[in-house]
Amino acid sequence: MSTLTPPVRSARPRVEGDWLFVPVPQPHRPVRLFCFPHAGGDATAYTPLARALAPVAEVWALRPPARGGRSRHPMPPDFDALVAAVREALAPHLTGGDGGRFAFYGQSFGALLAYEVARALPADRRPELVVAVGAPSPAEWTERETRDLDAAELLRLTGLDESVQGHPDLVELALGAIRTDLAVSATYRHRPHAPIGSALHALAGAEDPMLATTGLNGWAAHTRGAFGHRVVPGGHLLATVDRPGPADLLASLLTPLPADRPVPAAPRHASREQ
Repeated sequence: MSTLTPPVRSARPRVEGDWLFVPVPQPHRPVRLFCFPHAGGDATAYTPLARALAPVAEVWALRPPARGGRSRHPMPPDFDALVAAVREALAPHLTGGDGGRFAFYGQSFGALLAYEVARALPADRRPELVVAVGAPSPAEWTERETRDLDAAELLRLTGLDESVQGHPDLVELALGAIRTDLAVSATYRHRPHAPIGSALHALAGAEDPMLATTGLNGWAAHTRGAFGHRVVPGGHLLATVDRPGPADLLASLLTPLPADRPVPAAPRHASREQ
């Protein structure tokens, strides 16, 4: 259970353009945390996380096309086009909070997208932190066995089948969104590149049926900044429409250290968070 202070009353949720949803706007604009959904996911899944993190961070969740309020908007034809579209949508909003700070958080397919969008940004406009959850590193992505899963199997493995069980219309909508994202995911090709300078933290749920916890190690090669990786309680998806996920850990990663305190050494081995 989160130990964060309950958020104060804030403005109503709002949409920023086509691509972004702010579930819990913060009047003093703290650090912005841009959240990238999993395959088939939508921005509203990050509402509990946004509530838990306020006022430490203001969550801006990505609204992918071909689902929810963007059901009539076509998905870009391939992964590179999706990265370009998201980069363009985020560019006007990368001013962060009062101190100009912002970070990225992505789950599964969203972790890959968050990293590649960060890499596509100019070096001086990249996030200070990228948190990748439940995903192999970009170099290992095309080798993952899950790329051959069908949509129904992925829905089951993520644990989301229970939330739509007994509602055929919702099942079909969920499967349609997953198929769309899997098709885009299949076009991803890793290209060797210089690691980014952003700090990077890789997470996996201890009960994740899709990712061996040792798979987090590969992310270290993709950053020149501080790196950490950790196994936490949970399954493949940590933040969902029903639970906030690793809010306490994110709050600690996003809270600046006092100037007179040394930055702790980043862990280079996976540890289990109790």
